[in-house]
Amino acid sequence: MTSLADIRSTFLNYFEKQGHVIVASSPLVPRNDPTLMFTNSGMVQFKNLFTGVETRDYSRATSSQKCVRAGGKHNDLDNVGYTARHHTFFEMLGNFSFGDYFKPEAIPFAWELITKEFGVDPKRLLTTVYHTDDEAFEIWKKVGVPEDRIIRIATSDNFWQMGPTGPCGPCTEIFYDHGDHIWGGPPGSAEEDGDRFIEIWNVVFMQNEQFEDGSMRALDMQSIDTGMGLERIAALLQGSHDNYETDLFRALIEASAHATHTEPFGDQNVHHRVISDHLRSTSFLIAEGVLPSNEGRGYVLRRIMRRAMRHAHLLGAKDPVMHQLVPALVRQMGEAYPELGQGQRLIEETLLNEEVRFKQTLERGLKLLDDELAGFPEDSALPGEAAFKLYDTFGFPLDLTQDALREKGRTVDTDGFDTAMAAQKAKARAAWSGTGEAADNAVWFDIADAHCTTDFLGYDTLTAEGQILALISDGSTTDKADGKVQIVLNQTPFYAEAGGQVGDAGVIRTETGKAKITDTKKVAGVYVHFAEVTEGALSKGQGAELAVDPDRRGRIVANHSATHLLNEALREVLGDHVVQRGSLNAPDRLRFDFSHTKPLSTDQLAQIEADVNLLIRQNDRVETRIMTPDDARGMGAQALFGEKYGDEVRVVSMGRRTGSGKGADGNTYSLELCGGTHVKQLGEIGAFVALSDSASSAGVRRVEALTGQSALDYLRAQDQRLTQVATALKAPASEVADRVRALLDERKALANEVAQLRRERAMGGSAKEAAPSDVINGVAFQAQVLTGVTGKDLPSLIDEIKMQMGSGAVLLIADTGGKAAVAVGVTEDMVDRVSAVEILRAVTPELGGKGGGGRHDMAQGGGASAENAEAAINAARNVLEGLK
Repeated sequence: MTSLADIRSTFLNYFEKQGHVIVASSPLVPRNDPTLMFTNSGMVQFKNLFTGVETRDYSRATSSQKCVRAGGKHNDLDNVGYTARHHTFFEMLGNFSFGDYFKPEAIPFAWELITKEFGVDPKRLLTTVYHTDDEAFEIWKKVGVPEDRIIRIATSDNFWQMGPTGPCGPCTEIFYDHGDHIWGGPPGSAEEDGDRFIEIWNVVFMQNEQFEDGSMRALDMQSIDTGMGLERIAALLQGSHDNYETDLFRALIEASAHATHTEPFGDQNVHHRVISDHLRSTSFLIAEGVLPSNEGRGYVLRRIMRRAMRHAHLLGAKDPVMHQLVPALVRQMGEAYPELGQGQRLIEETLLNEEVRFKQTLERGLKLLDDELAGFPEDSALPGEAAFKLYDTFGFPLDLTQDALREKGRTVDTDGFDTAMAAQKAKARAAWSGTGEAADNAVWFDIADAHCTTDFLGYDTLTAEGQILALISDGSTTDKADGKVQIVLNQTPFYAEAGGQVGDAGVIRTETGKAKITDTKKVAGVYVHFAEVTEGALSKGQGAELAVDPDRRGRIVANHSATHLLNEALREVLGDHVVQRGSLNAPDRLRFDFSHTKPLSTDQLAQIEADVNLLIRQNDRVETRIMTPDDARGMGAQALFGEKYGDEVRVVSMGRRTGSGKGADGNTYSLELCGGTHVKQLGEIGAFVALSDSASSAGVRRVEALTGQSALDYLRAQDQRLTQVATALKAPASEVADRVRALLDERKALANEVAQLRRERAMGGSAKEAAPSDVINGVAFQAQVLTGVTGKDLPSLIDEIKMQMGSGAVLLIADTGGKAAVAVGVTEDMVDRVSAVEILRAVTPELGGKGGGGRHDMAQGGGASAENAEAAINAARNVLEGLK
């Protein structure tokens, strides 16, 4: 039996031999088509090559493309499990030509591959062409297909269009006849919807461009877009018309049966088919970073997950099942798609957490639903208000209510549900107050209400395409904008400021303009891109190319990841009392506030810096998981200060403790709840330098630091400064500290000597030769006006004069060059009669000063000028004369 994996490799290898480059599957979340919820065909990643917007270094390509059809206009969800060929996830094999070969080569490629490489009997094949495409008809005849097995189709089934305008062209298809024992007719017949004739190959001849008036012209670059469903051709080659009987699905179905302790086939087979199909789509989406939520792609993922989980419930499974099946999927598809193995733990944890919550919701909701139904006639629909109550109050979604009622042969009044939902939105709008700069602007609520939230793509890409949903200028929406504008898109790689991480900046381009994004913030659930149009103008509804500034984002994520390591290093060195109290992760620096009452010592800061750099050198992979906040905290994850968490959180783990192996949560160095973006490997941080520790507020310290190139630049600048100092000192860098200390000691000695000489000169010699004292009211008093000294010199001069006098009071006024410095001293035996402070307060007003301060034996002050020194001395005399 030819396995599905063999078929995939045979297809790719065949076209590689025909000069095609094997191109890896693009992500399930389209980066270049904002109109698609998920990638649904092989040509999506090549769209810009077909239109000529982009060029690459190859003109022929082949791929096996992951596809999901479970939301938007391509939605096969409700059919999955009940038909032979419907899937939410499938692989599309394709070969593509971008202005290289065309019909004469594409048709023979298809025929040779199917009939020779895969060995399909040509007699079981028939083909279709667009009814006016005589060229394709003749080529099919040339390769050996009889005319009666070439069917002309006049409908749009055989004419492909990218949209109302743009590239388009006729198609040709290959069908396989499974035999007359299966009901159905050939394409174009009344019975074409049967299962006898199955399309296995479709080639689009992209040869025209269509305009708004309906006219067409031939494209300058005519191209080929081929698609073949891997599951369909695998079923054919394995002798079946049922995709679920292929080797891959049989393995997954048997794993489902084993986990649920049921038989894999028979009456329960539908349940296993749903589970096996949904296991693929959910696992691939989670591996790409799509997580269950209540909006957008996350909502579609949750709906797929819960549909599979409900079928497991119907099989009687008491415990969560889906996560147990992931290893089987990795065994089947992990070699072709390594992201499954890399994301296995995340996939398993997400499925487990979702199924645990779903079981709780399901059991509670079904009971509440039965209670609601008891009050209504058995043949009536459940009122919409009741269904909305289950949804709004108890978290039981409408689709689950509908599923449960379908089994009972009953329905839901969906119009009534929509009315109740609209009433709630109106109430919420009336209470809306907004946030931040837009607090008084209801425009944000209107946008959020109309478009829901923005899908964030920036965890794994810095470039994408988005569709402009709204333009806001001067607080109002507009259809067209230039100058400064705020932009809302359906999806974006730009991170919106949150959790201490600043918003992204970059560039947005449309067909008519270009804008520089200066900041990104989140308001009412939508990402708001603050921009300035630098070329042309932007219009609402346009597709836009989005590019985050990669260097800026790289520096931000390095700082953010280093902050996580710093947080844990502080706890290791200082103690578990350390709790984050704020942070800033900007392009040029990081700042981290934490609870701690004392300054960090030099040794502590050095140890913290060393610990962080050790983790960086480990270069471990940074891992992200999704779980409930309670589960995360139960694992010991740290929550960021000031952050609000929903039902699910991202848990970021990085690093391992020295001497411990990787794997167990107990060995993880840093484990935090965080919605921000991070490096993939710790080594990307580069280096970490702790600049300073300072007080932020009462009981809160702040560490500021640098990472990456900023850290290296800082260290290089420090080294250059050290080299300059060493050169000036004419000493090796290793001896600079000792040489500086010696110079400081020498400077201090010289300064003391100079100060003594200055004092002696000011006094006209030594202090012992100072002017004689007067005796006033029994108190010896000496006053002197000095020049060439500073206010700092006066206390020591006072002490010397007091020692010479033995008893009395001293007043010194220093003329410091425009201002006056004053000092008053009183010997110990006189402080009971006279206070130095009292004399000072009488003196300073005469000098243009105000008071002063000190002790009874020594006081100092100052004034604006020494010109009135004589009056100041007389004021001192007056104080002494007034003593009792």
